[in-house]
Amino acid sequence: MAHLTAEQRARGVIAMSAGNHAQSVAYVAQTMGVPATIVMPATTPFYKVRRTEGFGAHVLLEGETLTEATERAYALEKERNLTFVHPYDDALVIAGQGTVGLEIIEAAVDLDTIVVPVGGGGLLGGILVAVKTLSPNTHVIGVETEVYPSLAQLLSSEPISAVGRDTIAEGIAVKTIGELPLVIARELVDEVLTVSEREIERAIHSFLESEKLVVEGAGAAPLALLLSQPERFASKSVALVVSGGNIDTGLLASIIARVRLREHRVHIIRVALPDQPGALARVATTVSALGANILDVEHQRQFSEISARSAYLMVSFETQHPEDADEVVRRLESDGFATTVVK
Repeated sequence: MAHLTAEQRARGVIAMSAGNHAQSVAYVAQTMGVPATIVMPATTPFYKVRRTEGFGAHVLLEGETLTEATERAYALEKERNLTFVHPYDDALVIAGQGTVGLEIIEAAVDLDTIVVPVGGGGLLGGILVAVKTLSPNTHVIGVETEVYPSLAQLLSSEPISAVGRDTIAEGIAVKTIGELPLVIARELVDEVLTVSEREIERAIHSFLESEKLVVEGAGAAPLALLLSQPERFASKSVALVVSGGNIDTGLLASIIARVRLREHRVHIIRVALPDQPGALARVATTVSALGANILDVEHQRQFSEISARSAYLMVSFETQHPEDADEVVRRLESDGFATTVVK
């Protein structure tokens, strides 16, 4: 945007984005006194919309996907004679994104591998030019979510397919790679790999728990690759590009709960409970006596398969070790409570 003429600045700029680029353009436009219009998909999380508006931009929610938002942005560019600031298919933007590669090479000596998240490919393209110029032996890997694997498919001479499904990595949910990034990637990238939604969730949780970093799905994709293929990176010096922290707190809470269940840190059991005084307290005492922490209790009576004088107790609890849950179930059974493991 520093390259805009005075006339272009007066008319204003327009961009399309699902989050990070939107906020960047809005912020710079505000500091430069340039009117900014940002087109975002209607499915964009509200907090990203609010933050973009908070920087003074006029936000339009158009289409269900970034592709549809892009079509609307290009139409408005022509209608209002605005300057389009593309998030990834622009030489100046790619050059700016390439400064990430410069910083990595300056900070790390004899780096083996850099892992970069890939959406439209601009960040990857910029980093590739910088890194391969300064450190040509450094291996650069692009990583996509497996539901948007367009670059991996293009480099494998496959037709682009299986894109457009829901993903927690909306920041890299781009159906088509930019033309300029694709040219750069074809020449310079070493590999492009994909990760699953579950692996991205695990990476988000790992960042939060181990590094105390709040990272969005797109930014967590490189760590997801490292965690899913540890043998590939064993004994190597690796840099991960963590490209954003725009994640809804409600979604983050859901991811934490899902990962903890998958890793068997949290357990859910169903306990058949006689409808008599003290029964609930006996269950709680048994669970807590084994060092388990009860997170939630739900008392249910609406089941035809049990007596009207009985109830089911749904108990969720966390344990220090996954195997501790088995002892909780055994102890409840020995105390006369029929217990079923739900999760």
